[in-house]
Amino acid sequence: MNRTDFPILTETVHGRPLVYLDNAATSQKPQAVLDAMTEAYAHWNSNIHRGVHHLSQLATQHHEEARRAVADFIGAGSPDEIIFTRGTTDSLNALAFCFGEAYVREGDEILVSAMEHHSNIVPWQMLCERKGAVLRPIPLRADLTLDMEAFRDMLNERTRLVSIAQVSNVLGIVNPVEEVIRLAHERDIPVCIDGAQSVPHMPVNVSRLDCDFLAFSGHKMYAPTGIGVLYGKRRWLEAMPPYQGGGEMVDHVRWSGTTYNVLPYKFEAGTPDFVGSYGLHCAIRYIQSLGWDTVTAHEHDLTAYCEQRLTAVPGLHVYAAGQPKEGVISFNLFAPAWGAGLSSRSQTAAARLIHPFDVGTLLDRQGVAVRTGHHCAQPLIDHLGVPGTVRVSFGLYNDRADVDALLAALDRARLMLT
Repeated sequence: MNRTDFPILTETVHGRPLVYLDNAATSQKPQAVLDAMTEAYAHWNSNIHRGVHHLSQLATQHHEEARRAVADFIGAGSPDEIIFTRGTTDSLNALAFCFGEAYVREGDEILVSAMEHHSNIVPWQMLCERKGAVLRPIPLRADLTLDMEAFRDMLNERTRLVSIAQVSNVLGIVNPVEEVIRLAHERDIPVCIDGAQSVPHMPVNVSRLDCDFLAFSGHKMYAPTGIGVLYGKRRWLEAMPPYQGGGEMVDHVRWSGTTYNVLPYKFEAGTPDFVGSYGLHCAIRYIQSLGWDTVTAHEHDLTAYCEQRLTAVPGLHVYAAGQPKEGVISFNLFAPAWGAGLSSRSQTAAARLIHPFDVGTLLDRQGVAVRTGHHCAQPLIDHLGVPGTVRVSFGLYNDRADVDALLAALDRARLMLT
């Protein structure tokens, strides 16, 4: 992997070289994407679809080429099934409103997992409050993996949708979404996949998965902020009402009523982020130029190496240690008296937890950027019985030297805090 493609990695933080390990929050951008954004604004910036002049036609062409590229990238059947949004959160909110308006009634149930990001909890809670429906969390086993037996038992005639993260943004665990989809489809229940932490790190093919919806963000996969995707099977998208009203999403507007545009434009009110979609297309090309085999092998090696190094640190507990992970590791430090290897419940009972904020602050002073806190997954953090965790997350530009720098900084922080 060519780190020199990412200009920000040459920055220093507090006088030290930047070690960026917060990719689950947002990724850095390669020079090719930065150049693409400049090109768009400097050479063909113009509102799309509605103009007959050259700049508008060129901008429209780039935007729709990006839609086709996204469809190909995730294996969608048609570009018409690709809805551009502001990101995963926007995609899931749009789905909760549109699907809920069409299909959810009082007493119905929506299933999510107990490890979900707030973006895959709160929109469904809001829907359930509006409709008098029930949101039910799929429980976790003791090893923090999804309890599939419980999931099977939870599916019933009232279940209207299952929405689940393919990869946990806290634990890095890869959920068995293929099995989730198969079991739900046996009862004709649609499934939405939160791909925020999977699409940037592994090949995701919606046709092979047979998922009904997929949501993901550009900014976590080396693309600009403010652009995201909601994929939906055509039959669902055609049946659902639009999320927002305004320009572009209409066919005819009269005082007597409005008819809506065809897919995908029915769900894209107003001026879209056509520069962002161009940047997303460029990021996709960048990933494809490296090849998924190369990217996944590199990140899997890095994740395994980091977990191995972390588990050897006295007083450090890795959550879901030993479980296959996709580029995310969460841990906490405990005072030496409590030692390493304690169960989560034992650690929870101990008063010697070193607050993750303190650990993150001392790592930052040494140039190492990690994320600390509840990671917008408070129900999961409550389940772990801690106030938060320290989270390390990788991108394709990270290497073993970054892990070594993390461990050296962590060793110094541990000596200061324990």
